[in-house]
Amino acid sequence: MPDGRRYHISSAVIAVRPDFMVGVLEALAGFANVEVHGCDKGRIVVVIEGPSTGVLGDTLMRISVLDGVIAANMVFEHVELEEDEVHGQRTDAA
Repeated sequence: MPDGRRYHISSAVIAVRPDFMVGVLEALAGFANVEVHGCDKGRIVVVIEGPSTGVLGDTLMRISVLDGVIAANMVFEHVELEEDEVHGQRTDAA
């Protein structure tokens, strides 16, 4: 594998009791590596980013124990290799 760092991105669906929706959304806003992409009818769709699968899993676990959260399930994970750049240019370019 070439030199470079891995970058993990995951989507997750969070099931929330409707009366806790506002509180959970406020809590999610405090997570540095979480973006909310939508919410409706007791469900929240988020993207979680981090340097490893472990970080994603830890974040999902922290979300799952928030008051009002019924379930938090990872839906998809993607891993990208961060390439080296010099002066804004990729060094692996052909």
